[in-house]
Amino acid sequence: MNYNIPSHLIGLSEEELAQSRSQFGYNEVEKSKSAKWYQMLLDILKEPMLILLIAVSIIYLIVGNYSEALFMLGAIIAVSAISFYQDNRSKKALEALEKLNEPLSLVIRNKQVLSIPTHEIAVGDLSIIEEGKMINADGKIVHSNDFSVIEASLTGESYSIFKSKDTEDRNVYSGTLVASGLAVFEVEKIGANTKIGAIGKSIKDIEAEISPLQIQITKFVKGMAVIGVVVFLMVWVFSYFQTGSIINSLLAGLTLAMSVLPEEIPVAFTTFMALGAWKLMREGVIIKRSNVVETLGSTTVICTDKTGTITENSMHLKQLYDFKSDKIYDDKDFNEPILNEIISYSMWSSEPVPFDPMEKTIHKVYEETQTVDLRPQFKLFHEYPLEGKPPMMTHVFKNENGELIIAAKGAPEAIISVSNLSDNQLLTLRTQFKTLGQQGFRVLGVAKSIFTGEQFPEKQQDLEFEFLGFTIFYDPPKKGINDVFQKIYHAGIKVKVITGDNADTTHAIAAQAGIINEAPAVNGTEIMACGKEELVVLSNKTSLFTRMFPEAKLEVVKALKQNGEIVAMLGDGVNDAPALKSAHIGVAMGNKGTEIAKAAASLVITNDDLDKLIIGIEAGRRIYANLKKAIQYIISIHIPIILTVSIPLFLDWIFPNIFTPVHVIFLELVMGPTCSIVYENEPMEKNTMLLKPRKLTDTFLNWKELSISIIQGLVITIGVLFAYQFTVNNGGDEEKTRAVVFTTLIFSNILLSYVNRSFYYSIFETFMNKNSLLFGVTTAVLVFLMIILYVPAVSEFFKLSALNFNELIFAGVVSIVSVGWFEIYKFLKRQKS
Repeated sequence: MNYNIPSHLIGLSEEELAQSRSQFGYNEVEKSKSAKWYQMLLDILKEPMLILLIAVSIIYLIVGNYSEALFMLGAIIAVSAISFYQDNRSKKALEALEKLNEPLSLVIRNKQVLSIPTHEIAVGDLSIIEEGKMINADGKIVHSNDFSVIEASLTGESYSIFKSKDTEDRNVYSGTLVASGLAVFEVEKIGANTKIGAIGKSIKDIEAEISPLQIQITKFVKGMAVIGVVVFLMVWVFSYFQTGSIINSLLAGLTLAMSVLPEEIPVAFTTFMALGAWKLMREGVIIKRSNVVETLGSTTVICTDKTGTITENSMHLKQLYDFKSDKIYDDKDFNEPILNEIISYSMWSSEPVPFDPMEKTIHKVYEETQTVDLRPQFKLFHEYPLEGKPPMMTHVFKNENGELIIAAKGAPEAIISVSNLSDNQLLTLRTQFKTLGQQGFRVLGVAKSIFTGEQFPEKQQDLEFEFLGFTIFYDPPKKGINDVFQKIYHAGIKVKVITGDNADTTHAIAAQAGIINEAPAVNGTEIMACGKEELVVLSNKTSLFTRMFPEAKLEVVKALKQNGEIVAMLGDGVNDAPALKSAHIGVAMGNKGTEIAKAAASLVITNDDLDKLIIGIEAGRRIYANLKKAIQYIISIHIPIILTVSIPLFLDWIFPNIFTPVHVIFLELVMGPTCSIVYENEPMEKNTMLLKPRKLTDTFLNWKELSISIIQGLVITIGVLFAYQFTVNNGGDEEKTRAVVFTTLIFSNILLSYVNRSFYYSIFETFMNKNSLLFGVTTAVLVFLMIILYVPAVSEFFKLSALNFNELIFAGVVSIVSVGWFEIYKFLKRQKS
C-alpha cells in the first residue's frame, strides 16, 4: 500500500537499528513461566482418587500384601500417566490457543514502509498506526491525519482523544487503540519499559469467568465427593462391627469411596473444552477462552455486520453520478473530463493516507484519471472527522500559495442536507440514491465548499456546500453466502443484519444473500428512541437494522440478551467493539478486522469466512452432546460398581467383599479413557444441526436425562447381582462368583459405551460413525480381561478363577439384556418422533 508518507520521515537505517537493538533489545515483555512437568505431576497426586490409591497401597504394605501393594503402585502410575497425558494434552492445546498470530506492525525504515512482527519494533523506529489498530510501543507523534486514540486500557476512560504533533499531549502508549485516522510516531519505549509494561498487569493474570456448565459440574462432583465421604465412614463402621478388623473394614470403606468418586467428570470437561478449542483453531477459528466452545452450541441469534462479513468488502467504484450533467457514468467512462471535479473532490475528502477500502479505491481512480497529481502540492490544513447521524466528513487542504481545497463526503442524506439545493432538487436526488440503494449499491454524496474567513466554523455543517454528485460502489455478497445462511436457519438460529449502511442497500444485499426478512428495516435513531420493553419486542421481530452507530448496536444486543437469546455478534470495525464485547460470543474477522474488534471479541475467524462460524457452532453442539454422553456414561457405570460393592456387604451375603480396591481400580482405568478420550473423539450425530439450540441456562443433565442414566445403572446392577446369585446358587465359590460378576460388569461397561453413543439412533446406525479410539479401547479392555481370566498368575492375584465357554456366554447374555434394553427405548422414541 502507498501510504504517501511525508518525505522528511526517513526512519532508522540498518546501522541505527542494530545500535538500538543492542541498547534496548526487543519489544517484548518477559513471559510467565509455564508449569514444569514435576509441578503438573504433584498437582495430579493431590487428586482425591490418587490420595485414595496411595492410602490403599500403604494399608496393603502394612498388612504384608506386597503383590496388592505393587499392583496399586502400578495403578497409581497408570492413573497418573493417564491424567498427566490428558493434562499435558489440554495444556498444549491451550498454549496453542494463546499463540494467536502475532500482529504485524508498520514502520518506516530507510524511507521504506515495512511490515514487521511487533516484537521487532525498536526504539527510534517511526511506527505507522491507523484506525482500528492497537498501538504496540510508547512514543511521540510526528505526523497525523484525523487521528484519535482510546486510552481506556491506561485511564479507564472509554472516550477517544484527538492528538497530533501540534497538540499539547502528543504522546501515544502501547496497549491503547486507534479510534480514527492515521499517525506516525517515533518509538521511545518498548517492552517492559512502556507505560503499560510498567504497570505489570498482564491479561494472563485476569481469571477467566467460570461458565454455567462448569459451575454445575463442580457442584455435582463436590456433592458426590461428600456422599463418598459419608458412605466411606458408614461402611468402615458397619464392616468393623461385623468383622472386628480395622484394616479390613478400612479397605472395604476405601473400596466403596473409590467407586463413588466421579473424578473422571472434571477431567472430561477440561479435555473436551481444551481439545475442542484446539481443533477449531486448526479450522481457522481462534477461541480466546476454551469455555466459549460450550456457549457456541447454544447460539440462538447471529447479529452480523454487512460490509466485509456478508459482502466481499471489495468496494469497486462501479459508477459516478454527476449532478451538473444529471447523468450516471459507468467505470469505463471515468476518464471523461466532466468527471474530473467529482473524482478530485472525492479524493480530497478522503484520508491523505487511505485505509478504508472505499477511500483506497477513490485514490486509485484519481491516480488513473487525473493528468496532474496535485497531492504533493497540498497538505491537510484542517479537518472535520466523520460524525453526525447520518455521518459526513470534511477535509481542508492548503498549498504554499494559501489556496484552499474544501471537500466533503458522507451519507447521501447528510451531504444533500448541507448543500445549497432546491426542494425539487432534493426530491430528485433522494429518489436517485434510493433507486441505487435498492439495486444493492453503496452510495456516498460528494460536495465542495469555498471559505474566505480566517476562523473555520466549529461544525462542518455550518460551511456552505455545493453538491457535486454521488460515488456509487458495489460490494457483492461473498460466494456461497446463501448456503451459509441456509445452514444457520436449519439449525434454528435467527439472523439479524446490523449495519451502518442505508435501508435500501441493506435490503438488496440481504435478499441476494438469502437472509429472511419479513419486517421493515429499523434505523439507529429509532432504536435509541425506544423504551426498554419496546426495544425487546422490536429487536425480536426486526431482521434489518440500518444506519446503526455503536450505541444503537449495543442497545440491540442488550435487548436480544434481555429476551433470553444467546447472541453471537459478528463485526470487524471500531464501531462494532461495544456490541462485540457485550454479546455472549463476539466474533471478529481475522483479515479485515480491526485490532479493536479483535480485542473486544471472544472468537476470531482467521480468513473472514462466515462458514467457519457454522463449523464453530457445530463443534459447540458436538462437544456439549458428547460431554453429556460421557457424564451419563460415568453415572450409569458408577451405580453398579457402588451397589455391587455395598449391597453384598450391607445384606450380609455369602461373599460380602466381592470386590476389593484392585478390582475397582481396574474398572476406573477402563472408565477414564472411555469417557474423556473416546467420547471426545465421537463424531457429531446427523441430526445435531437440525435441532433447536439448547438454552444456556439448562442444567447439563435435566431430571429426565439423569433418571435415564440412573435407570441404566440400576438395570445393570440387577443384571450383575443376578449373575452373582445365579453363580452362588449353582455351586460357585468366591473366586468363580467374583470372575462371573467382574466379567459381567466389564462386558456391560463395553456395551454401555456403544449404546450411549446416541440416545436416539440405534447402535447399528452409530456403528457407521467412525471412532477408531472406541474400537481401540474396547480391544485393549478385552485383551486385559482375557489375561486376568486365563493367565494363572494374574487370576490368582485378582482372586478369581477362569471361566469356561458357557460361563462367558452367560456373562455376555446378562450384559446384553442389562444394557441392550435401552435400544428398545430408543426405538420407541424414534417411532414417537
